[in-house]
Amino acid sequence: MNSIFDEVRAALFSVWHRRWLALGVAWAICMVGWLVVALIPNNYESRARIFVQFDDVLADVTGVPSNTKRDIDRVRQTLTSAINLEKVVRGTSLGADVASPKAMENTVLDLAKTVRVESQQESLFEITARYGNGSHSDAENAKLAQDIVQKMIDIFREENLSGNRGEMTQSLDFMNQQLAMRQKELEAAEQRRLVFEAQNPDVAAGGMSALQKLEQNRAELRGIDADLAAAQSALAAISGQLAGTPRTLAGSAGMGGARGALAQAQSDLTAMRSRGLTDNHPDVIAARNQVASLRQQVAAEGGSPGVPNPAYSSLESIRADRQATVQGLNARRAAVQSELSRVTSQQITNPQVAAEQQRINRDYDVLKQQYDKLLQDREELRLRGSVQTEHSAIRFQVIDPPTTPRQPVWPNRPLLLLAVLLAGTGGGIAAAFAVGQLRSTFATTAGLERAFDLPVLGAITNTLTDAGREQRRKRAQLFFAATAALGGLFVLLLTAEFIQRGGVA
Repeated sequence: MNSIFDEVRAALFSVWHRRWLALGVAWAICMVGWLVVALIPNNYESRARIFVQFDDVLADVTGVPSNTKRDIDRVRQTLTSAINLEKVVRGTSLGADVASPKAMENTVLDLAKTVRVESQQESLFEITARYGNGSHSDAENAKLAQDIVQKMIDIFREENLSGNRGEMTQSLDFMNQQLAMRQKELEAAEQRRLVFEAQNPDVAAGGMSALQKLEQNRAELRGIDADLAAAQSALAAISGQLAGTPRTLAGSAGMGGARGALAQAQSDLTAMRSRGLTDNHPDVIAARNQVASLRQQVAAEGGSPGVPNPAYSSLESIRADRQATVQGLNARRAAVQSELSRVTSQQITNPQVAAEQQRINRDYDVLKQQYDKLLQDREELRLRGSVQTEHSAIRFQVIDPPTTPRQPVWPNRPLLLLAVLLAGTGGGIAAAFAVGQLRSTFATTAGLERAFDLPVLGAITNTLTDAGREQRRKRAQLFFAATAALGGLFVLLLTAEFIQRGGVA
């Protein structure tokens, strides 16, 4: 333990013995370090926050999607692009010293490192700019940082309002050019079709191709067959009802004899047939035999044949109408069948004309569909442009305007000045200690014994005269004065830094 204490005492004595060397090294390090710190320009930072509104009631009502979130993401990602940063340089005093494209490129690259656009929340964005240039004063650097943020806000407004309108105008111009081109192609295709129809009136009748005519005639023929089957079924049913209905009804005087029985039997037969019973059914056969027998009895009795049956007359009228319907359907079926045969024969005898017609119609249909689709897209784009122009889907509000920097954000000059002072002090002590280690002197008798492995009989104390003590005192005063001067210079630099900061505010 005593040896460690002796070593510490020896080291302190070595440093104190060479204190002027330590002080000189400390002064040198501090002067160089403080000069370097003084040359570092202050960086000032300005911030601004904007709130962006995404909702647009009119766009929702008209059904035109606004895609505002996508547009905001696009602007946020491209706001710090080289083109926009070049606008910032040209719109502020940064562009005053830019005289060549290379200088502009370097300025834009440096600015890109200090500008940030961050999304704090879904609709809240923060724009931050930091600037510091040694050729400008602190006040100019602070003002430039604020101007950069303000220019970024202006670009944000331009990109979301004026930019959208310009893009919409360009898109409408492009759509109009495409529509004009498609219109010319459509008119040429229509002219070719008209020439073909004039040269082939039979084949091109109706403006349809042979295959389309075949399909249409076949579909129409299937519909006629279905209607004809239903009409024939209805005619058969009404004919059956008419067969079972008597032409006349017995008078009131003869209703109690054979005539009344005949009327009842005929009514029963009609009811059976209306239920769907055929003539081969046993009940129907029995009823028919009964009707025939009663008719013979009525004929044998003689007398008035009775009054006309109104039901029979109504059924005859219905049957005549249904017969006319069946005849009309048969005539229509024959006409369609004839047309189908004619088109089929033309398809077989002249396939080149049919193929040419099909090609012309196909080209015309494709161009017509493209033209209609472009026309619909153009109108939708025009409506969207009107919505965005009159009721812009992107509305934003500056929540916090660009701040005026009061204090530099970098560097922390007081801390750097203190660090240089500590580094100078430590460097001076280290230099004095290193020189002491290089010199072959011994501060204590124990060190001398360990070095030569010989016993030390004694040590002579350094005795000074009055003049020597006075000279040592003066040297100590000079040393402490130089040390105090170093500390005073540090305090002076700190005071100047705080005064300079106050001048910026």
